[in-house]
Amino acid sequence: MLTLLSPLSAQAYYLYQLPDGSRLITDKVHHDPEYKLVRTSRNTQNMGRFAARKYLRHSTKAADYESLIRHFAHRYDVDIALVKAVIHTESYYNPEATSRVGASGLMQLMPATAEIYGVTDIYDPQQNLEAGIRHLRYLLGKYGNRMHHALAAYNAGETAVKKYNGIPPYPETQRYVTKVMTRLSYYSRWQ
Repeated sequence: MLTLLSPLSAQAYYLYQLPDGSRLITDKVHHDPEYKLVRTSRNTQNMGRFAARKYLRHSTKAADYESLIRHFAHRYDVDIALVKAVIHTESYYNPEATSRVGASGLMQLMPATAEIYGVTDIYDPQQNLEAGIRHLRYLLGKYGNRMHHALAAYNAGETAVKKYNGIPPYPETQRYVTKVMTRLSYYSRWQ
């Protein structure tokens, strides 16, 4: 799906990746968590080519990162299926994804989290995966391997999980935990 806009129709343009991997260029902000913000620009020049090029580049999804995922999942003792489920939910395997709140890369790391783990290029798949998997390991340890709590903290932050003594009553976080758990079940069958 590709929507072309005239250069005078808006001041900002947004390139989103949809769950099926297709891209949408629009002048409207989408708050649906299924729409992953990839780029924002003041004009549409070259956005169509960028959308098409990136769509083709990332069409193989999980297979592109299989060896890195396995390497870091083994190194930090995190279930490979869980890592894949988180990546699928966070970025649909797009290493250049950026959310509206600034989370970036395959595992949608916030800049502060990336800094904790020494990431110098948040969009570099190797650095992003290692930091994201290390962070998952940390959260699983912190919450006594209670996966639902760790996932809620990955999405909403540790402060929210502490405040509500579990999964916070945020619809986005509740949907997130459900999606990851559903995808975990799927990926577990293929490990």
